[in-house]
Amino acid sequence: MSRPATFVPPAGARAYSLRTARGEFAVVDAPVADGVEPRGVALLLPGFTGSKEDFNPLHVPLAERGYRTVAVDGRGQFETDGPERDESAYAQEELARDVLAQVAALGTAPVHLMGHSLGGQVSRAAVLLDHSPFASLTLMASGPAQISASQQERVKLLRDALAVMTMAEVWDAIQAMEAPEETATGGLDGGLDNRADLRRRWMGNKPAQLLATGRQLCSEPDRVAELAAVPLPFHVLSGALDDTWPLALLDDMAARLGARRTVVEGAEHSPNTDRPLATARSLADFWDARTDSAL
Repeated sequence: MSRPATFVPPAGARAYSLRTARGEFAVVDAPVADGVEPRGVALLLPGFTGSKEDFNPLHVPLAERGYRTVAVDGRGQFETDGPERDESAYAQEELARDVLAQVAALGTAPVHLMGHSLGGQVSRAAVLLDHSPFASLTLMASGPAQISASQQERVKLLRDALAVMTMAEVWDAIQAMEAPEETATGGLDGGLDNRADLRRRWMGNKPAQLLATGRQLCSEPDRVAELAAVPLPFHVLSGALDDTWPLALLDDMAARLGARRTVVEGAEHSPNTDRPLATARSLADFWDARTDSAL
């Protein structure tokens, strides 16, 4: 999971419930920095077991480049409600339609869409349903099809655990399996001290959402050819190391899409928290090119 350094939104950002035609979604909405010319709006979708707080480090540097950023908890993620046991509510097309409803509720189309990991696959599904509300699509650490075999094993372990354990019991089991240095610091991020927030986020996830999206990650088909036919600019961004989708797969996907390809050195599966300034710069550079070409 991404481990944000803080769950507190940055100064100037506002946390609220975005009302849409498909229900309310918890968001962190950061405006363009004072004195900066607005360049656009971006909708940011988190990954599996993640949340809108994973993008906290990106808001300020992107605001300084002229971008309003709206990070959202998907249905059944952290602070957005959803069914506890009904997995049908979390079918990929349902989640994709949620994204389209979020953009409509913002009333700022076209928006730049960026999805991290699972969020990238939901973003792709939304674009394939209707690309018209979007100015571009960035897939961050999100590959062409199912996750790697090793990560599929981890998801299977989680599914098996959720079948017989409560969310609290699963959390305790996850903590018991972590390396000592992770337990001491809250992660490998350097002094992270938000174990209570991480547990609160975990407990906010609906079991049906984790089960349904976990299955999606393990069975997602390759839809790159479909996506390549969509008339949008694409960006494939990742860290220099990734055990969820090997870099060679991401490189090949970018080539098939004719996409800009960015590798953030010193980052792994979560460039947004590993190297936020470099990640924000790469995103803004891509979006700037799209904005300038439209002028």
